[in-house]
This record gives sequence, structure tokens and C-alpha cells, in this order.
Amino acid sequence: MVMSGLFNFHSVATLITASACLCDFPKWGIFVEHRDSRGDSDSITLPGQIRPVRLKDRERRRTLEFRYHNTAQVEQYLHEISKNYSSITHLHSIGLSVEGRELWVLILGQHPRMHRVGIPEFKYVGNMHGNEVVGRVLLLQLIDYLTRNYMSDPFVTKLLNTTRIHILPSMNPDGFESSGRDCMYSLGRFNKNGVDLNRNFPDAFLSNREQEREKEVEAVMNWLKTEQFILSANLHGGAVVASYPYDNSNGGIELQGDSSITPDNDVFVHLAKTYSVNHVSMQKGSKCYDSMDFPDGITNGYSWYPLRGGMQDYNYIWAQCLEITLELSCCKFPPENDLPGLWDTNKPALLAYMQQVHLGIKGQVFHSNGTPVQNASVEVQGRRNLCPFKTDHNGEYYRLLLPGNYTIMVTYPGYELLTETVSVPYGPDRFTALTHNFQFQKSASSMVVVKTEPTCPSIEVSNEENHSATPMPSTITAITSLTLTLLTLLL
Repeated sequence: MVMSGLFNFHSVATLITASACLCDFPKWGIFVEHRDSRGDSDSITLPGQIRPVRLKDRERRRTLEFRYHNTAQVEQYLHEISKNYSSITHLHSIGLSVEGRELWVLILGQHPRMHRVGIPEFKYVGNMHGNEVVGRVLLLQLIDYLTRNYMSDPFVTKLLNTTRIHILPSMNPDGFESSGRDCMYSLGRFNKNGVDLNRNFPDAFLSNREQEREKEVEAVMNWLKTEQFILSANLHGGAVVASYPYDNSNGGIELQGDSSITPDNDVFVHLAKTYSVNHVSMQKGSKCYDSMDFPDGITNGYSWYPLRGGMQDYNYIWAQCLEITLELSCCKFPPENDLPGLWDTNKPALLAYMQQVHLGIKGQVFHSNGTPVQNASVEVQGRRNLCPFKTDHNGEYYRLLLPGNYTIMVTYPGYELLTETVSVPYGPDRFTALTHNFQFQKSASSMVVVKTEPTCPSIEVSNEENHSATPMPSTITAITSLTLTLLTLLL
């Protein structure tokens, strides 16, 4: 049943006049969106080998109203979307908040219920801070836009056919329900226990292992274990900038000047610029009245301010998922009449960023007998990650890389090192990364090939580790804690 006032309905009989929005990607390709006079997708029908979504015209034209929906209304909306678009969506809960509210995730794609080899996993997370609400609104609008325009808009159709998209509109529903509608103050920022969820994740640089994990954080950590996410963004408010890892440092080689640099810094800068360039104003470095200047609308997280226990560092180091943080509005809880403009400002960037999941190279690693190899290390020469990137149970790997030549090194106990140099094209404009499989030959010795778990720092990384990608011992001991006093800002 549709709650009164929750939806608007457009008339089916509408004269459509097509227009095009052309948004440059940073360096490669373009993003093209066809729109009618109302801003909706035009009616281009693509030939395809999949069955179209069967919906009544009235349901197809429905749009979500621009206003703040409470948790019950969001839940109702997501269930309706899942029911009406069952062939391309799947709704599930990844856990409960402290007060018992479900953390709903909607999956969108041609095969929403299970992973398919070769289809990358992408996610957006909103409302981690309960009083930063623009991301929550934008993600609901994004769901509405993607479902309504599937099989009519070429870009949306191709995106959903080649990508499995996970959207968590609210990671902190308890905080949202207690928020005051104020631009700057922090009422509702924390969860019910008064904890900042973006300071509660394990930190590779400074030990917080004895810190109790909040239920919302545990839910996300478990979620990351069930899906092999490749790319992600975490939506916040209070500034207008795209921030990329690292957020923290212990003074090791990652610290370069005033920035804490990852081995994949070039990719992170590209990802942040992809969002800022496709945003209406972020790339101009426009600052809020109380913020610093951000050239090109991007910043290294640590350079902005050090942050301990953040989610984007955790995603990158432990989950092999490249995540950035998007600050989308100066006002954390803007008036409802600002919401349509914020959607128009961010929609091209939200779409363009998702397309970047097709950067780089992907494929599978096989044993000599043709069976997939789980937990093989797939590393890129010159990129010495804290945690070696590992294959999943399908032997599948993904590495987000910019166009260029790269030497890929694949290792697994009992086999000789596989080394191949590959030329990586720009994949997003074709909606596919380069596919390149590896197969081990006979074992290097009489050693029995055994499966191993991913080897990552269990507590923290000392500054002597030097970002080594060499597989660590399977039994990891605690590393000596280093003390670093960090300035933690409530942003």
C-alpha cells in the first residue's frame, strides 16, 4: 500500500523533447545522458537479450517525492521498489541498529540476487552520520532514477546490465530519527550509544582493537565479507569535496608531505576527480564558509584532517574495495526545497562514479587442472599494498587501474610466481575492464598445494612494514603499538 504523500505520479501522455547532457570525464571518455523536458530519461529502446521489466505505465512514471522520509517510510518505499522491479532488484537487511532498526540494502542489476563472474560489485553508503542527510535523500532518488529508466535509457540499461549495485541509504537510522534539522550542529550525528561510526572501524595504523564495535559497524564489516566489493563511496555532508584515503598515518612511508598516500593514489585521485568534474560546482573548489580551499574539489583525507577508525581506510586495506568519502553539501540538514537542486547537482556525478567500477583489469586464476584458485595473491608491480589483493572462491580478481602497461604478479603456495605484463585500456566507456585470466602450471616443488586465508594486519601496521605486498605468515602476531596524537574533527 502506498502511503499518502509518499509518491508523485506523472501523466503518461507527455510530449517528450529530448536533450543531452555532455559531461567530460577527467582524461578519458564522456558521460552522456538523454533527458526530456522534465529531466526524465527519453524513450530510446535498446535491443537486448534480456527480458524487459514488465510494469504498468502508471508504476513506470512514478517518482519519489523530494522530502525527508522517516525510517518507516523509507522501508516501505524500498519494499515497494523490490516488489515492482523484482527482476532487477533485491532487498535485504545486513543487520540491525542499536535500537533495532533494519539496515536495508537494495541491490540493483541484471542478476541482483547473486554474484556473477565478471560482474563487478559496487556500493553506495549514506547517512553514516545521522544528521548528514543529503546522501540519504540522493540515494533514494538514485534508486528511483535507475529503476524507472532501466530499458529506456541507454546509459542506465548498460550500467545495470554490467554492474551489481548495492545501495545502503542509511547506515545510522537511529541517529537520523534523533536529528535536529540544523545545518551545523551535531545532534543525531552519533548512533544510539553516542558513538561516531566513522571512528569505530579497525585502524591499520593505530591500534583500537580493544574498542567495542558498534552494531552498525559490525553489520558493515560482515557485509564486506559476504561480497567482493570493488568500488564504493560514503556520502556525508558539511562540506563540498571528494576525499580519498588514507585518512590516517603512523609516520611511515605512506606519509608524504602533509598527505597519507596509498599505493593506488593515482586511481584514488582519478576517482575523486571523476566525481568533482561531473558535479556542477565541486570541481571549482567552492568552499563552505568554515572550510578550507580544495583545489579541483578533492583532498587527501589525512591532509584535510587525520581520522582514526574510518570506514574508507578499512574498506581499502582489509576489503580490497576502493572507497572515497563524498561531502555533498555545506548544510548538513538543508531545507526540503533545496533537495531537487542538490539532486540535479549530484546526479551526473553519482552516475559517472559508478561507471568507474569498470576501470582496470579483471579475471580468474586457475590451477593447472582448470579449477579456480581461492586466495591467490594478485599484485601489481610497484603497488605494495598493506593487504595483498586476493582471489575469491571463484578464483576471481579485480584491480582498478588507469590506462597503461602493468606487470601483474600472481602467487600461490606450491606454484611458481606468475608474472605477465599487460596493456590496460580505459574500460568505463565500454562498461568492462580488461579480462585477463591466469593459470598455474605444475607446482614448483613437491609441496602440497594448500589454501590460505588472506593475510592482512590483524591489528595495526608499524612504520617498518613499508607496504610490503609479500604474503605474511598465516599466523599474524600483534605488532607493537605506536602512539600518535590525532586531531579528530566532527566533520
